Amino acid sequence: MKYFSLFAIFTSLLFSCTQKKEKTYPEKLPMTESVYASATVQPDSMYQVHSVAMGILDKIWVEEGDKVAKGDQILQITNTSPELNKENARLALELARNNYSGTAAVLSSIEDEIEAAKLQLKNDSINYYRQKKLWDQNIGSKVEFDNKKLVYELSQNRLELLKKKFDQAKNELETQLRQAENNYKTSLTTTNDFTIMSKINGTVYALYKNPGEIVNTVEPVATIGKSDTFVVELLVDEVDIVKLHIGQKVFITLDSYNASVFEGTLDKIYPRKDERSQTFKVEALFNDPPETLYPGLSGEGNIVIAEKKEALVIPKAYLINGSKVLTDEGETSVTIGLENMVMVEILDGINENTAIYKPEP
Repeated sequence: MKYFSLFAIFTSLLFSCTQKKEKTYPEKLPMTESVYASATVQPDSMYQVHSVAMGILDKIWVEEGDKVAKGDQILQITNTSPELNKENARLALELARNNYSGTAAVLSSIEDEIEAAKLQLKNDSINYYRQKKLWDQNIGSKVEFDNKKLVYELSQNRLELLKKKFDQAKNELETQLRQAENNYKTSLTTTNDFTIMSKINGTVYALYKNPGEIVNTVEPVATIGKSDTFVVELLVDEVDIVKLHIGQKVFITLDSYNASVFEGTLDKIYPRKDERSQTFKVEALFNDPPETLYPGLSGEGNIVIAEKKEALVIPKAYLINGSKVLTDEGETSVTIGLENMVMVEILDGINENTAIYKPEP
């Protein structure tokens, strides 16, 4: 009888305590599990513009906010050496071309010499064979025959030497022309290095230098990105990155648009972890972007990793140590499934008719 009284008192005290706590019942609702990420809007293909040469910034062709096409001039750096080198290379190229194929070409003069040597050889050949024919008939002197023969052979040798001279000069001039062309192309490339141009069709979002300032190869001089296409950069905790894959649905909220929620799709996952923040960067694309976007707009993103049309759920605040709930029978173990920032799915342990109480903080 004594034990029964103690049990009744304990049950009464437990009942009175649970009566004072917030109570709810599990509900069957659609359930979505998502991964939280901080979000920043950035133009697609945005890059920082660097110079490949050092010098003084002479002219800025654009202003921040201007739209540019691929190849448009952005900045001009002053350095007279490349211009002088380009002009010298151009003059050397013209000289090499004239020497090779111009009206005063070296080869033309050698060709004229060859033609003259051919005529001389023909004449000497006639004289030689005429004298030889006479000598074969024992007419004339041997000295005269030998002289004609020597002159003929010298004409042959001179013609061969001129032909070799022509081939050698042609090879040398071809080589000089190719070298001059290469030097000129190199000088053009060097000159272009001092004219910074846009690599894409887009918008100039930032300029970091003013005319007269020194430009080097380390500091960026401008930032350019696409004009109408924006991506959402999301920073995901390393414990959640393995749950993500391309094509997952993303819900995005931006501070500039208050309570509006924009839907997007996960488009890219960067494989490298940022050691400082211990996060991974992923990118999402808006399915229907806001009318106005600017680089750097911040907000939040929730990447959907699982969905159920109907699940038994309870508020996450009612969980105790992640695996128990407080019922009329005391702490009860439960098996959880999907979960988000607010709700958690219950797979086993309680049902819709089980009253659960919110634990004290």
